[in-house]
Amino acid sequence: MRTGEMLDDAARRELVAATGLADAYLEQLFTFGDPSRDPVAHVVSVAYMALARDPRAVAPRADEYPRGRWFEVSALPPLAYDHGLMAEYALRRLKGKIEYTNIAYAMLPREFTFAELEELYAAILGRPVDRRNFRRRIMSMGLLARCPGERRGAHRPAALYTFKRRSLQTVEML
Repeated sequence: MRTGEMLDDAARRELVAATGLADAYLEQLFTFGDPSRDPVAHVVSVAYMALARDPRAVAPRADEYPRGRWFEVSALPPLAYDHGLMAEYALRRLKGKIEYTNIAYAMLPREFTFAELEELYAAILGRPVDRRNFRRRIMSMGLLARCPGERRGAHRPAALYTFKRRSLQTVEML
């Protein structure tokens, strides 16, 4: 942190420096302060979770973090200190939030197919979703709006959707 800098501003600045992501969803997770977490000094870290629409398009900034790389959350390498615990905490928070918010908006393009939404939920939850019940549940929450046009591909054309609100919103559980 810089003198006089707000914590969220410092986190955003570091995220941009590390990844170039200027418009990512960013949320403070937890403060880790166990005195034994670093053998050299008592270090306190405030962990944040950032969500990107297409992490494959983001490259580490060589000048700031030359060895930085993306990893699947299910295949993280050994991490220093308690950073693995931080990653687990972030995944638990995301799994919880996807059940009662529209946070998926931060990880999908503006227009997407229902299959892409299902795929995102399945990846985050770590299990397949029941397609019929999932569609019924999502549509009953009033989160999505149908977009004009369709996406064409190898199969039949797919309807396009968008989130009605592109900011975090709590939704009623069924």
